[in-house]
Amino acid sequence: MNLIRKIEKYVPYNAQEACDKEELLRILNRKENYFVRENLTAHFTVSGWVISPDRRKTLLAYHNLYDSWAWLGGHADGETDLLSVALKEVREESGLVNVSPVSEDIFSLEILPVFGHEKNGNYVPSHLHLNITFLLEADQIENIHNKPDENSAVGWFDLEEVPQISTETWIVQRIYSKLIQKTKALCLPD
Repeated sequence: MNLIRKIEKYVPYNAQEACDKEELLRILNRKENYFVRENLTAHFTVSGWVISPDRRKTLLAYHNLYDSWAWLGGHADGETDLLSVALKEVREESGLVNVSPVSEDIFSLEILPVFGHEKNGNYVPSHLHLNITFLLEADQIENIHNKPDENSAVGWFDLEEVPQISTETWIVQRIYSKLIQKTKALCLPD
């Protein structure tokens, strides 16, 4: 199923997702290449919201660029199979070998603002990340390690800890709180 059909099928969780879903579909219908980061206005990224088998912990990395604990993920870089990109990025950023999708469906979608910054000695102008999030699972007993060029630490945290350890206020309020609520609603037994 191509990305447009997956997004069309996706049922928004809240007003943010409803607005972002509509905008993502509008953008995709423009027929520009939004799958490469050379598109300096907006481009697709993916995130893996990695949870433990008991559904009570999530895996985060301390991202050097954002100076904060954050979910794992990266740029599509020309690839349109975003689930495979999410799995690849999580493996690269965490050292996990055995990570798998809880579902192949989109878990969350969001349009994220990125402020201008330096990366590898070059200035990157402000732009938008057209982000698709997948719910992934990994065993917390598996060895993990950081990826020094992107993050300085990787660790498992209780879902309730995430809002306290992330310093990205907008992401905590708009995204992580939503992901935590969705994880609890879909995955935790009553």
